Amino acid sequence: MALDREEILSLCEKAVKVAERHGADEAEAYFCQTSRTAVGIERGQLAKSVSHIDQGLGIRAVYNKAVGFAYTNIVAEKTVEETAGKAVNSAKASQPDKDWKGFPDKRCLINVEETFDGKILELSSEELVNLATRMLDTALEMDKRVFVTDGEVESVYAAKALVNSYDVTNFDQGTFASCGLATLARDVNYVTPVCFEWDAKRTFEINPEHVGREAARLAVSALKAETIPTKPYTVVFAQVAMQLLLSYTLINAVKADYVQREQSALKGKIGERIASENVTVFDDGILKGGLRTWRFDDEGMERRRTAVMEKGVLKSFLYDNYRAKKEGVESTGNAYRGGAAPYMEVPAIEATNFRFAPGNKSADELVSEIDSGILVYFLQGAHSSNPVSGEFSVVAVPSWRIEKGEIKNAVKGAMLSGTVFDVLKNVSALANNERQVGALVAPWIRVENVKVIGR
Repeated sequence: MALDREEILSLCEKAVKVAERHGADEAEAYFCQTSRTAVGIERGQLAKSVSHIDQGLGIRAVYNKAVGFAYTNIVAEKTVEETAGKAVNSAKASQPDKDWKGFPDKRCLINVEETFDGKILELSSEELVNLATRMLDTALEMDKRVFVTDGEVESVYAAKALVNSYDVTNFDQGTFASCGLATLARDVNYVTPVCFEWDAKRTFEINPEHVGREAARLAVSALKAETIPTKPYTVVFAQVAMQLLLSYTLINAVKADYVQREQSALKGKIGERIASENVTVFDDGILKGGLRTWRFDDEGMERRRTAVMEKGVLKSFLYDNYRAKKEGVESTGNAYRGGAAPYMEVPAIEATNFRFAPGNKSADELVSEIDSGILVYFLQGAHSSNPVSGEFSVVAVPSWRIEKGEIKNAVKGAMLSGTVFDVLKNVSALANNERQVGALVAPWIRVENVKVIGR
């Protein structure tokens, strides 16, 4: 049964007190509750409707600077007491950490905007089926060559709370609505790569018809792909492509744990220019309507807006409480517990809403200034990029050739290679068509002199 705010906080407070009673010097209780309903699409048909509620409690306990952890998804009083005891026993059996300097103390939290919508809570499975049907039908009506491989419409409610020994008593809740569709097109002897379109919001403002139309349009435009010569090109990275590239390179490079372990090429470069002056990046944990916006991070620190780069100059790394105290600086509020059940995880550093400041040009204007280039929507192989050096070698698929300011035919089998730091230094312009994919909030980004290997 789902718990309300008072019940959740009471449960967390009890867990902390029990851990202290078992001998913990300090303790922390993190509660997470999610309610998810989704309607799936498989092979061009509505496939399934799934509703799921999950909740659980993760407890960290500290004994003599050693940190122990235990969790449970059974939130009965007896189980919580047992879990708190396990966390303390885990700490007593662990080695002390000389760098441990305590959990965060109480902070003032600010209100965030457009992260909760009661309309999403009220959505029924039937209404989600209707949204999925509209999205699917719109795509299939666009062109008979379009085939829908899969898709989904989803509504999510999430609540989280954190209580610790230093009077931190935090609670927040949020909603999410999303729809996405994957398509391909078939014509005679050619099948396109899979193309994808999506819409995700914290409020109920998704547009399934637009997603269906755009997913179909992309697939049809990927027909009749041609090879291109190997040479440096001007490349426009769409949001998904840039998100894939940065997730395994730049975003890791600005995390304080990577820096302190000497696994970041940016160690010691605060105040240096590492990118084009066109590049300004903020990690904005309080972004209005941001997909990763919350009032506090996953160890209770207030969320904030952190300047990572300003006009190409590196300004700050991203910190959680542990890494910040180790370095003698303030946490940036980037502690994060991921996965399907966050209460099962201990915090790690992660970007929130990693936002590239948009430019003034429309997407069409950005493209119109290119004599010879390619537009890249997706990258294959980005996960194999080197997080230390920033080196990458990826397949740009789907992608389209740009000639004399116009988007032309699709490109077959092109590869991009280089380093993410060269990409950042060669950013010549950013469009104003900003949207969010995962942690990344960005427009189309135009980069000069990218090495492209054709077939």
